Amino acid sequence: MRRHRFSSTGTLAVVCFATAMLMLDIAVVNTALPKVAADLHANLTGIQWIVDAYTLALAAVVLTAGSIADRIGRRLIFTTGMGIFTATSLACAIAPNIAVLDAARAVQGIGAAMMFASSLAILVDAFPTELGRTKAFAAYGATIGAAFAVGPLVGGALTSGITWRAVFYVNVPLGIAALAASYMWLRESRDPSPRAIDRIGQATLTGGLFLLILALLRGNHEGWGSALIVAELVGAGVLLALFVFTESRVQHPMLPLHLFRRSDFSGSQIAAFTVSASFFALFLYITLYLQEVLRLSPIQAGLVILPGTILMFAVSGATAQLMTRIRPGLLVVVGLVLVAVGLAMMTLDGVHSSWTALLPGEFVVCFGTGLINPALAAVAMGSVPEHQSGLAAGANDAFRQTGIAVGVAAFGALVPAAAAVGHGSAAAYVTGWHTAMFVGVGLAIVGALVTAALLIGRRTEVPTGDLVLDVA
Repeated sequence: MRRHRFSSTGTLAVVCFATAMLMLDIAVVNTALPKVAADLHANLTGIQWIVDAYTLALAAVVLTAGSIADRIGRRLIFTTGMGIFTATSLACAIAPNIAVLDAARAVQGIGAAMMFASSLAILVDAFPTELGRTKAFAAYGATIGAAFAVGPLVGGALTSGITWRAVFYVNVPLGIAALAASYMWLRESRDPSPRAIDRIGQATLTGGLFLLILALLRGNHEGWGSALIVAELVGAGVLLALFVFTESRVQHPMLPLHLFRRSDFSGSQIAAFTVSASFFALFLYITLYLQEVLRLSPIQAGLVILPGTILMFAVSGATAQLMTRIRPGLLVVVGLVLVAVGLAMMTLDGVHSSWTALLPGEFVVCFGTGLINPALAAVAMGSVPEHQSGLAAGANDAFRQTGIAVGVAAFGALVPAAAAVGHGSAAAYVTGWHTAMFVGVGLAIVGALVTAALLIGRRTEVPTGDLVLDVA
């Protein structure tokens, strides 16, 4: 029997299966965080890093991972990323303390970046016809949406029924199965004219984002005027400025700045950052509110979140068809406005509220996000020529993950650390949470206004058929 048999159907199954693992890992972890904090005696900063170490690594590495995949082989990078992701899932599951868990999550984010960066290119190679590619992307998008929809419930069930470590253990057999299937069904592909690897850009971007997140997470503890925090913020500013300078000078930048001259490209990145830095970053603090203030179990918290994520999935599917009549840019703007309205509605919930009081705001936010996701994919992918579609997808994902990382860190500065992990006043947590929510409202409104100026009235090419339903 031959060791390798390429199959386009098998390729689609492997890529969708692996992507579902990644999305489940993002979604299930949030509902487990309070139990992680209690078991490992972690403070708020420790559990913030569980989210931020993963998203920061993914955001910083995804563009370079795509360039490397084009150069040395997409299948090789995909399977290597899968191996890293699987091994670090085991490391997360057996972590003896929060520091080891956070470090393992950072390496896991690198593995996820390698998989995300190569997955769409693998599908493009496996499905050369437009019809086949459209169907493959539809299945890929449906997988992402479904995994994210059920993720909070799966995380809650595993945490409540077994242990929080199970949310990481489950990835190990799944990852091994995906590796075996990858070896059987994926074929290797490369770009005949790959871009050079931008090492200076990678170093300055990673260093700048790390120092920024570190300063935001430590500011309350060290003091915002302390020499350490000021040095970290200045260092972040310098490195990020060097990144921009480098990208404007090198022959093969990881993020070509000339693309931002296009209003649709700029608008899609701003919208991606905004929705992620508002709703998706606040998702962590909503989970803490449900479990630490309302005293729901992890599975109960997952059940509270489930109706909203299912609505998001359904609206995303309907929106893909709606874009034949309404311009995607308008849908993105309306979605951001709804996110702002929904977050504002959630501020009506207090210490003694019922969990049902959260549902109206949750539904409005998730409806808005359902409008945004497929429309944003259309704007982002239509803003560049087809041969740069991988770059557009990578840039959009980088802005999404950066938004989550920055938002989680920044909102944490507004929430009492002790109360967030159940050791302080519930009223103090709700006050800080409301402040964070109002900041999220303001961010969504500003994002909507800027995006409206850039996107409304400008025509965006929309591919026929269903679109990829990115959700995070």
